[in-house]
Amino acid sequence: MSDRPAGSCRVLILGAGMSGICAGIHLRRRGIDDFLILEKADRIGGTWRDNRYPGIACDVPSHLYSFSFEPNPDWSRLYSPGAEIQAYFEHCVDKYGLTPHLRLGREATGAVWDEHERVWRVTTAGGEVYEARVLMPAVGALHHPNIPEIPGIEAFEGRAFHSARWPDDVDLAGQRVAVVGSAASAVQIVPELAQVASSLTVFQRTPNWIRPRNDLRYAEAFKRAARLVPALGKLHRLQIYGLMEARFPMFLGEGRVQRKERKLCLDHLAAQVPDPELRRALTPDYPPGCKRMLVSDDYYPALCQPHVHLETHGIEQVVAHGVRTVDGRVHEVDAIVWATGFQVAADLTRFPIAGRGGRTLEEAWHRIVAAHRSLTVPGFPNLFLLFGPNSGLGHSSIIFMVERQVEYVMQCLEALGADPMATIEPTEQAFEEHNAELQRAMARTVWRSGCKSWYQDDHGEIFTLWPHSTLRFWAEMRRMRPEEYQIHR
Repeated sequence: MSDRPAGSCRVLILGAGMSGICAGIHLRRRGIDDFLILEKADRIGGTWRDNRYPGIACDVPSHLYSFSFEPNPDWSRLYSPGAEIQAYFEHCVDKYGLTPHLRLGREATGAVWDEHERVWRVTTAGGEVYEARVLMPAVGALHHPNIPEIPGIEAFEGRAFHSARWPDDVDLAGQRVAVVGSAASAVQIVPELAQVASSLTVFQRTPNWIRPRNDLRYAEAFKRAARLVPALGKLHRLQIYGLMEARFPMFLGEGRVQRKERKLCLDHLAAQVPDPELRRALTPDYPPGCKRMLVSDDYYPALCQPHVHLETHGIEQVVAHGVRTVDGRVHEVDAIVWATGFQVAADLTRFPIAGRGGRTLEEAWHRIVAAHRSLTVPGFPNLFLLFGPNSGLGHSSIIFMVERQVEYVMQCLEALGADPMATIEPTEQAFEEHNAELQRAMARTVWRSGCKSWYQDDHGEIFTLWPHSTLRFWAEMRRMRPEEYQIHR
C-alpha cells in the first residue's frame, strides 16, 4: 500500500445518510468545497437505503422529517413510505451538488489523530488512507442488526433474515412465518405479512405503547397550493412540529400530558382489540414513553385475524422447522423474520477512533458515553460526532436535531479560521459540567423509571436521548461559546 493518501481534504464526513448529506450541504452553502464523504455502500441513504421491508415508513410526519431548507410539497402521505424518503435524499444530493464529493464503496475501518501533522488519518476496508483536518462521523445508530443469541439458530432449515436485510428474492405468500419482535419495525411488517402468510406467529417479549397513526394521503390540490405558496408548506410543518413538541412533558413522569397519552393509547387498544385476553397481553406495565412510542392503525387489527397468533412465552430454542418456546411447544414455521432492532450501544465504538496519545473513544467512554453539546470529546481535536450521544429524541424529528448540530459545527469551523494547523476541542470542565447537567435532567425522566430499552447502554445509562425539549436544544446550540473550548493555532 502506498504511503500517499487516497484523498486529502479539509473536512472528511463518514457516512452518506441523512446526517452526512446535511453536513455536506451546509459546507457547500458556506463556500467550503474541500470535503469528501466516505460511504460504505454503493448508494447513499443510510437507514432508508438498507430498510426495504414491507410497510417500511417513518414514524415522524414527512413534512417534519425533511430538511427545513429543502421542503418537499409533493409528499404523498402524512407518513410517507421508505422508498419516497430515500428518493428525497437522493434528490438533495443531486440538487446541492454532492455527487463529486462522494466516495462510495469505501467502508471506514479506523481513524487516528496525528498530533504532529494535525490531521486525521482514516483507513478503509480496501486499504486506502484519507487525511483530513476535520473529521465528522455521521454513521448513524440504526444500521448494525441485532440478532438475538438463541440456541439453534444455525439449525433452522427455512429462510431467516433481519428486517433491515430483507432479501429481494423472498416470497412469503402462503408461508408459515414467525416475526420475532413487536416494536417499531414489527408493527409495520406484521400487517403486511398478515395479508399473504398462511399463518403468522408474532413473538412478543414486552408489549409496547401504540398510539393511532391517523395517516392520510395528501390531496393534489394541497400539493399544488404548497408548490405555488411555499409558506403554506412551512405553516403545515410548523403545525406538525408544535403538535409533536407538545408531547414532550410526557417524558417527565406522571402528569396531565402522560395521563392523556396513556388514555389515548388504551382507548386505541380497546377500540381495535375486542378480545380481553389478547388486550391484556398487549397492555404495557410501564409508563408511556419509557420505551419508544409506536404509531400504527393496522397492527392491532392484524393480530386479531384468525391465522395470526401472538406468542408471549419466551423463545427457548430454534429448531430445524420452527421455534420452541419455554413452555415446550414447537411453533412450526417456514421463515423467521428477526424484527429485533439494532446494536445501538456497540455501534458507537464499533469504528475505532484514536485521539491524542492513541486513546480511543471506547477508552474515553469506559465510564459513560458522553459528548460536549452532543458533538465533541476532550482529547479528540477537530472531531464532531453527528447524531452523537444524547441527541436522539422520543417525540420529534431527529432531522431537527441534526440541523442544529451541523449549524453549530459550522460555527466551530469559523472559530478555527484560515489556520490549517488550528484545532478545537472542549475543555474538561465544560465537558463534565454539561454532562452532569444532562444526567441530573435524565434522572427526572420516565426513561429512568425501570424499563429496559435500546436507549440504554450495558450499564443502564441513557446515552441516546436529549432530556429536554427540542426548543431548548435549539436555544443551546444557537451560539458556540469559545470559552467552552481549547482552540490551538
